[in-house]
Amino acid sequence: MNKDFLWLHLKDLPYFRAMLRAVEAEFFQDYPLPPPVLDVGCGDGHFASVAFERPVDVGLDPSIGPLRQAARWGGYRGLVQADGGRMPFPDGHFASGLSNSVMEHIPQAQDVLREISRALKPGAPFLFTVPNPGYLESLAVPAWLARFGLSRLAGAYTEWFRRTTRVHHAQPAPVWRDWLEGAGFALEKHWDYFPPEALRALELGHYFGAPTLLPYRLTGRWILAPARWNLALTERLVRPYARAQPHPKGVFSFYVARKR
Repeated sequence: MNKDFLWLHLKDLPYFRAMLRAVEAEFFQDYPLPPPVLDVGCGDGHFASVAFERPVDVGLDPSIGPLRQAARWGGYRGLVQADGGRMPFPDGHFASGLSNSVMEHIPQAQDVLREISRALKPGAPFLFTVPNPGYLESLAVPAWLARFGLSRLAGAYTEWFRRTTRVHHAQPAPVWRDWLEGAGFALEKHWDYFPPEALRALELGHYFGAPTLLPYRLTGRWILAPARWNLALTERLVRPYARAQPHPKGVFSFYVARKR
């Protein structure tokens, strides 16, 4: 039976995070990940607990707080606290790997790609998602500011949003292809998804979702009443943006690579 990935994320997460993760979870269904599987940058583990039928073998993250949350979600057989550039695994240990919306946050992304390649067996698939240049070029607030001739303020906002969302890399496909090849991967396929209008809904969600911060700080839960009656309007408004379809102007990209 097909899962409703939007609802499974929406009942636990702020809507802007839920609608993007729902799209990504749907895409992952088309690509089997043979065990043992490595998830680089597993974060709080919610995504894996929803996206995959069985627990991922190893989730790796440098921060202990998210790993404790990941342990509660139960999406991993094992969790390891380590830097992605220095992973404590032998060469060729994993049969597949993934990294969902993580590589853009890593300044030394090329070093991490080489380390992932080292830890994977020859022929192992590696799937990952990242924003592309459209992520910063399609924001709503800078466009509004530019219409009023406030170009400098628009640029300042774009840079602030980049820093706030911790995006070090919003690169086009040729750059990722070069980085992958330099790390020992062959890029098999990629596509863009999440159109500009969905990005703008996500952008504004950072502000509309602010009220969820208080319950999260107090209880560790973003959504206090994860029920349809409470989230029906939100679900109706965001579902049109949570379509797992390639888009020619999509601001995120899905990559399918393979260890050579």
